[in-house]
Amino acid sequence: MMDYARQQRDPTKHAIGLALVILLHVLVIYALVTGLARKAVEVIKKPLTATIIEEIKAPPPPPPPPPKKIIEPPKAQPLETYIPPPDIPVPTPEPAPTITAVTPTPPVEPHVIAPPVVAPPPPPPKPAIRRGIVRVAGDDPVYPRAAIRAGIEKGRVVAQVLIDEKGNVYEVKIISAEPPRHFDRAVIDALMGWKFKAEGEKYVGEVEVTFKLSD
Repeated sequence: MMDYARQQRDPTKHAIGLALVILLHVLVIYALVTGLARKAVEVIKKPLTATIIEEIKAPPPPPPPPPKKIIEPPKAQPLETYIPPPDIPVPTPEPAPTITAVTPTPPVEPHVIAPPVVAPPPPPPKPAIRRGIVRVAGDDPVYPRAAIRAGIEKGRVVAQVLIDEKGNVYEVKIISAEPPRHFDRAVIDALMGWKFKAEGEKYVGEVEVTFKLSD
C-alpha cells in the first residue's frame, strides 16, 4: 500500500499523463481542421450549375374582327326635264329721235385767293427794371442833419422803386449808397411819396439821388 501511494504522488508520472492528453487533443483538432479544409476545396472544385428560367410568354393577341361590308344605296337615275322651245321676240318699231335744246353753261369765274393778313409785330418786351423814369409828383429828400454833423458834404444813393398800376410807389429798396447808411432813411422817406406815370400794371424803376451840402 505504501508503494502504490508513492507511485501516485510521483510528479513525473503526472506530467507524462498530462502531455499525452494534450497531444491527443492536438491530433484530434488537426484531423478535424484538415478534413474540413479538404471538403471546402472539393466543394469549390465542383462545377456550378445555373438554371435559366425561361420568360413566360404572353398569349398571342386575338385576331382582328372581320371588316364590315359597306352597302352603298342605289344611285338615283336623273330625270329627263322637258325644255320648251325658245320664244321668238316680236319686232317693235323704233321710236322717233327727240330733239333737245342745248343750253350753254356760264363760264366759271376764277377763284381769287386773298392775300394773308399780316399781323403787326408785337411790341418789344419791357425791361424788368426801368431806368430813367421821371417822377410826376413828390418832394426832394432832405439833407440829413446827422450827415451835416458828421461833416459829410455830399452823397449818392441808388434805389429801386416798386410802382403799382396807378403810378404810386409802394416799396423802396436801397441798391447802393456812398457813404453807406447816412442817406438811406432820407431817400426812403422821400421816394415813398413820389408818383410816376401809371401804365395799368406794376413795374420796377431805378432812381439815383445825389446829395450836396451847399453853403
